[in-house]
Amino acid sequence: MYTISEKIIAFLSPETIEPQALEQLINTSESPVLAHHLAVMPDCHYGKGSTVGSVIPTTGGIIPAAVGVDIGCGMIAVETTLSASQLPDNLNRIETGIERRIPLGVGAKNAKITPTAQERIERLENKAAGIDYRTFSGWQEQLGTLGSGNHFVEVCLDEAQQVWLVLHSGSRGVGNRIASHHIKIAQKLMELRKVPLKDRDLAYLPEEAPEFKDYIRDLLWAQDYALANREEMMDRAMTELSFTLFGEAGHGQAFTKQRINCHHNFTQMETHFGKNMWITRKGAIQMKQAQLGVIPGSMGTRSYIVSGLGNADSYDSAPHGAGRRMSRNKARETFTMQDLEQAMQGVASRLRPSLIDEIPGAYKDIDEVMENSRELVKIEHTLKQIVNVKGD
Repeated sequence: MYTISEKIIAFLSPETIEPQALEQLINTSESPVLAHHLAVMPDCHYGKGSTVGSVIPTTGGIIPAAVGVDIGCGMIAVETTLSASQLPDNLNRIETGIERRIPLGVGAKNAKITPTAQERIERLENKAAGIDYRTFSGWQEQLGTLGSGNHFVEVCLDEAQQVWLVLHSGSRGVGNRIASHHIKIAQKLMELRKVPLKDRDLAYLPEEAPEFKDYIRDLLWAQDYALANREEMMDRAMTELSFTLFGEAGHGQAFTKQRINCHHNFTQMETHFGKNMWITRKGAIQMKQAQLGVIPGSMGTRSYIVSGLGNADSYDSAPHGAGRRMSRNKARETFTMQDLEQAMQGVASRLRPSLIDEIPGAYKDIDEVMENSRELVKIEHTLKQIVNVKGD
């Protein structure tokens, strides 16, 4: 652990933090609503709104852009009772089957809403209490869709050759719409109140304002949507695994050992240092003592199932993944399809030029991230990807 200032504690060497991200952290640490110190995770990098891989405690208000536009983005992992020996020789069958069941890419929607999705939609509609969620009328059709960028579905093997399914996604278009709506409101409110900020994206919603209550209502709903979205997709992936291996399109409950579902872009009220605070984790997971979580590496490397050590200085937190070490544009300038194919040897995946910016070389070394996380988590399982599914 390193002390950058009285308001910033980092779990990686400050010299390894990119200058833009460091400036962003300093700006965030000067927010009027900051309740205590910032905790910087080992995978931190410059981000939109605030530094990815930061834990931001606030009182008296919340910074919507710090939560980000993919509210509730996170991971779900299922440990199965299956072993590697039960998988087919041709893993591409699983890859194409998952793609058939889960719509991929920007704006992807379901052509048909499944019975399990309908149940989840009805629960979300009841929670919405008739609110149209910023006129985004397609959220029902998007429940159970992956998205693009670094969102993925993977089949992995642990150190005992047990099969795991791991999935990364969030609240899709409706989460983006909700976040963008409230970020603009916060910025306008700061202008009206003449609150000086180092960065407009540090605009906050004061707790006494009605706009704050509206944001919390929408934020919590979007976080519930993200959880349900991951659950629906995992059900479909497990169904495909059941169908491929046994010729039965069951939902896979028969060979589910445990399921872990965790956000890494979210806000909730917690108590730390004897004080109630809003804890915003932007690219970080909650890791209370013995709590289970998922820290994914870049595709083609390794991912980790971890348990928390309950580190007080981190607000019981840990990193959310490998973290980018270069921008998407820089990655596309640096790497080629040949580089991508070489990096993904041994992994069944539909590779194409649009995925070059997701190449492992564009990300930080996950092993270094985990080494820097030794005060935060205990590694329970190390997973190696054998199937990777991504949207464009």
